Amino acid sequence: MLHSDISEIILGCCFEVMKELGAGFLENVYKNALFIAMKQKGLNVMTEQTYEVLFRNQKVGKYVADLIVENAVVIELKCSTSLLPEHQTQVINYLKASGIQVGLLVNFRHQKLEYKRLHHPNTVDKEEKLKQELCTLLH
Repeated sequence: MLHSDISEIILGCCFEVMKELGAGFLENVYKNALFIAMKQKGLNVMTEQTYEVLFRNQKVGKYVADLIVENAVVIELKCSTSLLPEHQTQVINYLKASGIQVGLLVNFRHQKLEYKRLHHPNTVDKEEKLKQELCTLLH
């Protein structure tokens, strides 16, 4: 799985933050705590990275991602009742705007951490193609 080593460290940090802080704070508190935890693990982390959205080579908007880790994983944090399809769409749009291939959507609302790993749509297509080619070679 693409960037699974980084994702594993990130999720470990998320669990540490949840264990130490518990549920119920605002997203910004978790973002700051997660930033500290990941930096202490030696990860390169950027907060509130802005990405411009282009349409026909013209700027039409921008997205601000909560955290970018190792320039390889976008993290979007939530403190909502549940993770919704629109949250997933938000992360996919971050991936499209940034060109980054992997995203983590993390919800700190409840005592049990909720998270979802997402991929850039082009990455999914490439992985599916590779699987099909492998199946063809094996048969």
